[in-house]
Order: sequence, then C-alpha cells, then structure tokens
Amino acid sequence: MTDDGGAPKRPAQTKEFRESLIREMKDLRAFAVSLSGSFHQADDLLQETLLKAWSNSGSFIPGTNMRAWLVTILRNTYYSQYRKRGREVPDTDGIYSSRLATPPNQESSVDMSDFQNALLKLAPEHRDVLLMVGASGLSYEEAAEICGVAVGTIKSRLNRARGRLADLLGIKDASDLGIGSVSEAVVRAHSSG
Repeated sequence: MTDDGGAPKRPAQTKEFRESLIREMKDLRAFAVSLSGSFHQADDLLQETLLKAWSNSGSFIPGTNMRAWLVTILRNTYYSQYRKRGREVPDTDGIYSSRLATPPNQESSVDMSDFQNALLKLAPEHRDVLLMVGASGLSYEEAAEICGVAVGTIKSRLNRARGRLADLLGIKDASDLGIGSVSEAVVRAHSSG
C-alpha cells in the first residue's frame, strides 16, 4: 500500500490499524481507571496512549498482540507521569480532600476507599499483575509478555497480590466479605488452594 506520494503507508495510516485501536479503547480505559483510580486521569491517560500509539505505529509489528502493545504504552505513560509528579498531590477530582473530610455513610464508598488504599500498598509488580489479569481481563500469557517475565512468575505475583490484599483488608474468609454464595465459593476455593 502506498500513500499519495508513492511511499509505503505506515500501519497507523491503515484502516485495520485504526479499527484495532478503536476496538481496544474500552478495555484500555478500564485498565487506565484501575491504574490511576480516577476517571478524569484515565481519560487523559487513554488519550495520550492512543496518540503515542498512533505516532509510533511504525514500531508495531502487524500480527502481534495489539492489546499487549497498547497496555505497555499505557502503563509506561502512567509511570512516567507518576514519577514526574513526585511529592505533588494533584486533586482535580477532590479525592485527596475527600480523605480529609468525614467519610460518607454509604458502606460501599468506605469499602471502595479501603480497597483503593490497600491496592496502593501492594508492591508495584503485584499491583500491576492484579490490575492486568483481575481488572483488565488480560490472560496470564498477555501479562507475562507485557511484564517480560514467565507465565509462572505472573501466577505467583497474582497469588501473592491477592493474599496481601486480603491481609490488608482484614479478610480471613468469605464470611468477612458479606457476599453472595457464588462469590463465597470462589473465595473459599482460593483460600484452600
């Protein structure tokens, strides 16, 4: 394929590449939300990821895993932004100030806040794997490819992340969760294995 000047088209200029980006947007946004903890930041992160992917489309190898490539860009972008912020506390959504105020009476809001705080206490490699596999639905193989480690390492990190998260949240067994029978069975299966 060539453009008007006779030069070969870059992958970003192809309809297939553009459609692949569009197909991955929903999952990328979900991963960005779980990584950043903010819908506003997630939208900005998604936009920057798509712009980087578009402008660096020449480095994408057709036939390889587009989702893994995009998640890697998103994750690297997030951590670059995180390092730049240093000790700065951005509070555009009022998340920080809400922690200083009296928490709402709704139990689910408190539970979510506790979960987010516990998630932030996990080691970065454990949190990343938990978010990639648990929240974004990536397979062990896709997460291993993104992290550059073996599948067994991903499984080990995921198990440790789940265990540490349960410890941080004070969850000893399924009865601590106040959940339904299906979820309780999953928790029991995990804690017995």
